[in-house]
Amino acid sequence: MPPIIGLTTYGTTEAHTKTNYYDSHYAIPSDYVNAVRRAGGVPLLIPPGDGEWQQIVKAVDAVIFTGGTDIDPSQYKGDTENPKVYPPDKMRDKTEIDFVRYLAQSKDKPVLCICRGMQVLNVALGGTMHPHIPDIMDNDMHRSADGWWTLHDCQVETDSHLERIMGAKTVNTYSGHHQAVKDVAPNLQVVSKAADGIIEALTLPDHPFMLGVQWHPEKSAHNDITQQRLFDALVEAVSVRV
Repeated sequence: MPPIIGLTTYGTTEAHTKTNYYDSHYAIPSDYVNAVRRAGGVPLLIPPGDGEWQQIVKAVDAVIFTGGTDIDPSQYKGDTENPKVYPPDKMRDKTEIDFVRYLAQSKDKPVLCICRGMQVLNVALGGTMHPHIPDIMDNDMHRSADGWWTLHDCQVETDSHLERIMGAKTVNTYSGHHQAVKDVAPNLQVVSKAADGIIEALTLPDHPFMLGVQWHPEKSAHNDITQQRLFDALVEAVSVRV
């Protein structure tokens, strides 16, 4: 039976998922689903819900924490009045932070954390965030001039788990984030940075497969084998664990 790969969804308060017909949705970009299917996995969407992940985790073989809105700064003792922080979804924060902590401790399922997902990984394990990259950098290379996608290279640490998976020391990445890891959580290891020093990937060394990337591999995985390998490796890790 193909591995079941859980993917977290947007919360109902994330404005870009509203339509003229419905005020809220549990949604996910199709690129994530397509990348999982190419890897040979069966996608299962996991919407936010307090405590529900404790039942859902029994049904999945691996988990992907997807991108989305900013984490509530109160989760890392940040400035909750900062106007540059996008409106958080508190139920999504609670669901994913609790879920990540469980998976980090149990070590029984492979985990891939993407963009917001990597930030959740860092915050859940005790790290903090820079709320707005332009406040700490003269040049924000992580978004386009209009605040959307841009492409830039990331350097991957030699002999790291990430390099072994992607098969490259320099990778070209889709980026669209305005926040960045500030203090790295205890026990997490930095395995990639951008040219400006912003942290681009984290791993939990004592976990068989717990990896976070700040970029969006799902955006280019259909034509960039280095990005698709992240999803392939996640699925392959399930069979190794079994």
